[in-house]
Amino acid sequence: MNSHNHCGLCRVDIKDLSVVNRKDVIIENINLTFHCGELTAVIGKNGAGKTTLMQAILDERAHSGSIVFRQHDDTAIKKPRIGYVPQQLVFDKSTPVSVADFMLCSKSRRPLWLGAGKKQLAQVKDMLDKMDCGYLLNRRLGNLSGGEIQRVMLLMATDPMPDLLILDEPVSGVDISGLDMFYKNITYLRDTYHIAIILVSHDLSLIRKYADKAVLIDKTVVAQGDIDDVFSTEAFKNAFGYLE
Repeated sequence: MNSHNHCGLCRVDIKDLSVVNRKDVIIENINLTFHCGELTAVIGKNGAGKTTLMQAILDERAHSGSIVFRQHDDTAIKKPRIGYVPQQLVFDKSTPVSVADFMLCSKSRRPLWLGAGKKQLAQVKDMLDKMDCGYLLNRRLGNLSGGEIQRVMLLMATDPMPDLLILDEPVSGVDISGLDMFYKNITYLRDTYHIAIILVSHDLSLIRKYADKAVLIDKTVVAQGDIDDVFSTEAFKNAFGYLE
């Protein structure tokens, strides 16, 4: 993993972003800036448009408005490196694929049946060790817990280290100790590599503990700023029925 952020991403500027599906407005007039070195939580009720916003940033969803990735000198980055951890990994749990096979297969063009070289295996082991899960190397993917699968996905999303890391509700089905471990890992990534991290999440207490900024959306941005400020708004109370 190399820290390449001296000339890397400084911020993501989103202006007047809207996504319309036929006549349905999914999100509209979104204006936001995400900064490097910050963990920004995107929160909102179900159906508020959180995942749609992530898809637009990933350029997987047609949208109007602009999304510009800027360096420190304000010049635009044409092809930023984006790491993405989806809500869940969809795979056949009975497949006898090991964690090592899975990680190597996604990294290289080498066919799975050729097996891995010693050097490649050592690299994967080294990556797993960084997240305290070297013991997963030869485990079958189908036998992992939710938290373990997540750590593997987080590792794959950050190798090579991205400019922007997007985590779309990546902690469903993970127990509390697994959650804490996950948040500690992304905090470490933010602090060590100074990357921009966007986290879509429902875990309000954990967000309060770990995130730097929050954006509350309900088809458009209804509150944004420091965590405590956002959590004390009327908009937050309307969305979640209470104040944190």
